Amino acid sequence: MDYLQAIILSIVEGITEFLPISSTGHLVLTSKILNIEQTEFTKSFEIIIQLGAIFAIVFLYWKTLLNKLNVWKNIMVAFFPTVILGATFYKIVKNTLLGNTYVTLGALLIGGILLIILELIYKEKDHHADKIEHITTKNAFLIGLFQSIAMIPGVSRSAATIIGALFLGTKRKAAVEFSFLLAVPTMFAATALDVVKSEFSFTGSEYSLLAVGFAGSFIVAILAVKFFLKFIQHHTFIPFGIYRIILTILFWLIVLR
Repeated sequence: MDYLQAIILSIVEGITEFLPISSTGHLVLTSKILNIEQTEFTKSFEIIIQLGAIFAIVFLYWKTLLNKLNVWKNIMVAFFPTVILGATFYKIVKNTLLGNTYVTLGALLIGGILLIILELIYKEKDHHADKIEHITTKNAFLIGLFQSIAMIPGVSRSAATIIGALFLGTKRKAAVEFSFLLAVPTMFAATALDVVKSEFSFTGSEYSLLAVGFAGSFIVAILAVKFFLKFIQHHTFIPFGIYRIILTILFWLIVLR
């Protein structure tokens, strides 16, 4: 991997981390297009640069994170299933699923179809939770279970949590913001686990590539989050579902065949 490839991957990560289109899936497909070999460092790079996007959430939501303790409680409750399942299936995810183009494409396609179906049947009601602090502890835990499915590349952590929140009776903006905040401990833990498992065995040039990826994803993620919040005020998630389906078909026809 060179610096240009690192910059491209960081831009892809920053744009896709919080949209329901799978950042991991896009990183896997982008690496395939750029002919980046799926080495242990490449896989670690794709995990660790997500931390830059997460710092964008801390930067944008620091007041909420500091002042709303009830929100923090629900975030940690939602985070718990991912801790248990992530630690249990870490080796399978990294060694078997991560970097597998076919698994990624299948998850992108199925996720796109589910997004469209959900939007077609979803009806926002007055009693639905309209703020993140109104999400119950029980629903927070269930949203966390939905998030755990996103260990499969291509599912999209954002899509899984948003679909779960909507299904459980949460309004769009609250669902999206809860998904944003739940990403903070989730991605911190995923990065920390990968760094510990890799035993900090990166070279000096690899640390430089990680720094470039971190900075790029941080800057781009700030812009992507602001765009997404404005977008959902007037649109449904159907365009993202259609995008996932089209991306899967085009990648299959152009790159894999």
